[in-house]
Amino acid sequence: MDSWGLLLDGFATALQPEYLLWAFIGVFIGTAVGVLPGVGPAMTVALLLPLTYTLDATAAMITFAGIYYGGMYGGSTTSILLNTPGESASIVTAIEGNRMAKLGRGAAALATAAIGSFVAGTIATVGLTLLAPVLAQFAVSLGPADKFALIVIAFITVGALMGKSVSRGLVSLAVGLFLGMVGTDVLSGQQRFTLGLPELGDGINVVLVAVGLFAVGETLYVASRLRHGGIDVIPVTKGWRNWMTRDDWKRSWRPWLRGTAIGFPIGTIPAGGADVATFLSYATERKLSKRKGEFGRGAIEGVAGPEAANNAAAAGVLVPLLTLGLPTTATAAIILVALQSYGIQPGPQLFTNQPALVWALVASLYVGNLLLIVLNLPLVGMWVKLLQIPRPYLYAGILMFAAFGAYALNFLISDIVILVIIGLLGYFMRRYGYPVAPLVVGMILGPMGEAFMRQALQLSQGDLSTLVLQPFAATAYAFLAVLVVGALWLRRRQARYEKHLTESISVPMLADQEI
Repeated sequence: MDSWGLLLDGFATALQPEYLLWAFIGVFIGTAVGVLPGVGPAMTVALLLPLTYTLDATAAMITFAGIYYGGMYGGSTTSILLNTPGESASIVTAIEGNRMAKLGRGAAALATAAIGSFVAGTIATVGLTLLAPVLAQFAVSLGPADKFALIVIAFITVGALMGKSVSRGLVSLAVGLFLGMVGTDVLSGQQRFTLGLPELGDGINVVLVAVGLFAVGETLYVASRLRHGGIDVIPVTKGWRNWMTRDDWKRSWRPWLRGTAIGFPIGTIPAGGADVATFLSYATERKLSKRKGEFGRGAIEGVAGPEAANNAAAAGVLVPLLTLGLPTTATAAIILVALQSYGIQPGPQLFTNQPALVWALVASLYVGNLLLIVLNLPLVGMWVKLLQIPRPYLYAGILMFAAFGAYALNFLISDIVILVIIGLLGYFMRRYGYPVAPLVVGMILGPMGEAFMRQALQLSQGDLSTLVLQPFAATAYAFLAVLVVGALWLRRRQARYEKHLTESISVPMLADQEI
């Protein structure tokens, strides 16, 4: 059966009332947490991991996918109305969207962001539908050395490209690799790095690490930077049906398509994720615009393009995750943890062994996009009210849920102790600029990489050259070199562009203040 036939089977599953309900719950929670400053989709998925074990795998994955997409949608509200991007991928949206809001055009900014996200998410999901089965079919033929090469690509790119510093990203990756080695070696039966503690004999539960880093650590970091006083939210005009004028539509539809074309390919390869995609989209729109003078003062193209690129990249990230088992973003790493908690290993065999789950998940992305456009436009007033939740109550609630979820895993006090230790580690990593996503990726993929390396060496009778001389492995390492050089060049260009952008925007802002 071809992809479209399998997709129809997926819709038959995803449109069942039970799964529709979980899709709605996922996008609702995702949008809500995306609106809240400092609470992103990675934290939410990590926080809910222990609480979803009562669900079947399909319902859980549909819920997490809804949270993932919803978090991307909701982040634009905070960026536009508060000038507080919840994630680095929303920085560009804040630049133009907040200026539009201050000019009384916040409704138009929110509308073009929501509609652009819907357009990009839908087109990118079509790309996922077409590309993922082909890539999975090719990946089935890969040997242990080839799979080890793919994991090395994930290690280097995620470690080097997540965060502002390459060295700090690699240090975070090394910590994750070490944590992944804690426990009992499968082949020799020897315990490694357990410090003689029987609680560590089975290793450190990756769910505890995910919740500790993304929920506890992030909450402590955000709470430590709280400012006292109220939150100034720019009001949004009512009558959402008239938010976008005919001129707004004319100026937005091309950036939506260009943003999708930029975001989806970048999302499918580990080249910096949505951060790079949004800045490339913004630079493209600024270069092509006939109204360059409006950029920095509230150009609608500067919201439409980057928001489309952001959501297209989010769909693109699912391609390597589902077909190769390689997470290239923090949220993808947490979704991988969720799949593994159900005994499901993403990779080439997933489309063969779990076709009903995969295609129900893909179909739910189409459904989720439709639900999100319905939720975001008419109910924006409700999302804005969430910004008024007192921060101490919000973050105290997150810590409480994290502790309950950790205890519910095995009903052991030692799990709470590990959660606190990992949470403090996550706080200090954030405090000193070490990205936490490479740690999770290293912990998840480290044992897999070790297993593939041992298999390859056993087949070659200990010949190390087999790890690099296999045709696909050699091609992969060559691609890795090109990818890292190209991505680092893009990062430097992005940094220069950000600096130039900040300088150019500061001038009109000072002029407005003088007026």
